[in-house]
Amino acid sequence: MWSVDEAIRLQEELSKQVIVADQFSDPVKYIAGTDVEYDKDTDLIAGSIVVLDYLTMETMEVATHCMEAAFPYIPGLFSFREMPPLLKAFEKLKIIPDIFICDAQGLAHQRRFGLACHFGVTINLPVIGCGKTRLYGEYEGLGIERGSIAPLMAQDNGQHIGNAVRTQKGINPVFVSVGHKISLETATGIVLRMSTRYRLPETTRIADHYGRLAMEAYKN
Repeated sequence: MWSVDEAIRLQEELSKQVIVADQFSDPVKYIAGTDVEYDKDTDLIAGSIVVLDYLTMETMEVATHCMEAAFPYIPGLFSFREMPPLLKAFEKLKIIPDIFICDAQGLAHQRRFGLACHFGVTINLPVIGCGKTRLYGEYEGLGIERGSIAPLMAQDNGQHIGNAVRTQKGINPVFVSVGHKISLETATGIVLRMSTRYRLPETTRIADHYGRLAMEAYKN
């Protein structure tokens, strides 16, 4: 198991490998969502990946993996806790998607290396970070209409590390940032496109559903 200091050093080293430009096939055919489910009574976690048809949003494949968490719950180091089941689920995929959307931060992280970056650099595929809550950075002036965007700026150096994005009118924003091999502009547009009816992208909603099913099945 990684120590906290070792984990931080690895984040700082791997963060240099993150690519912030679009590097994926066009047109996009498949898009995936990832989620990690926690069991409230044990140390079990379930990694879930769903692959959707990019145009129709039809679910094409689901892969899950349950296991015991091997790293403690430490803010800023979630990837060391959540990556193992996600990588196991990834190994089960028959369809390799063009782009992933992680229910996690990417560059919008105190060391610019959230789970979306760690996952993207590890699998060497395009990944978008789309967090439900803000981990790091500040924003202001976000409009209430769907599609409103406000830059998320780092407190330490003023870097533009992501966007607060209003996916539905008057509903709390999500926080979009680069994970790997994608630009922030493209990532923001894709998250808005995938958030057709609800606050969260369909990729995240469906991955969450199958993660909960996998956890229940594993426990039973």
